[in-house]
Amino acid sequence: MSTPLFSVPIAPCGPQHPGGTITCTEPRPAVYLLTWISPPDNRLTVAFCRALLQALDIVEFGGYKPGVVVTTSGIPKFYSNGLDLELAINTEGFWQLFYDVWVRFLTYPMPTVALLNGHTFAGGLMLAQTHDYRLAPSPKGFLCLNEAVEHGLADATASSLDDALAFVADRQLVEKPAAGVYGVIKTELHKDLLAELRKEGVDAQELRFQEDQRRESERREFGKVWFQQYTQEEKKDKAKL
Repeated sequence: MSTPLFSVPIAPCGPQHPGGTITCTEPRPAVYLLTWISPPDNRLTVAFCRALLQALDIVEFGGYKPGVVVTTSGIPKFYSNGLDLELAINTEGFWQLFYDVWVRFLTYPMPTVALLNGHTFAGGLMLAQTHDYRLAPSPKGFLCLNEAVEHGLADATASSLDDALAFVADRQLVEKPAAGVYGVIKTELHKDLLAELRKEGVDAQELRFQEDQRRESERREFGKVWFQQYTQEEKKDKAKL
């Protein structure tokens, strides 16, 4: 067991989410393993998202050699059970924070690997998809789709950290950020998606949604008026007969 490099606390979010930690270890040189434990099932709360962003910042700016970031769960049954939807809906600013986590992974200047060592549902699977590589649980575990590798949701299967480290070595991932342009390449690759996820894009989407709602309301009102006129004309035509 490698010695922890650092640990970031996950603050409690109500009685259902008592909080936890994200701990970083270095099981191989320049391979940074972020292990989160947030009972009962690693829900993506505001506190979880903030802690994850902080952990990623520490790896990048804390003086560590550029390498590979692997994320996994210290709760064997769940990588992440996704959002607490009611809490998300009722927490101001949650969605932009959640999208900020996606943006961080999509542009992170080191290869990122999601070691899915347990069930990965809904928002948890979305988070995994923002990593560069995904290792599906083996021999069992659900990603909302059992045939994850065959359908391209995962790059391989893994039953342990050793499998993940073998994947990192086989793909020579530690060497990828050495030139210093890995994050730039990812940013360019995902530029259209990033434009939608960042605040300006989210605000623009909200304005488009409101405009679509206004037009739909006008269309419905027009339809009602048209139908009233239509039925009146029908009555007049019948009266003439």
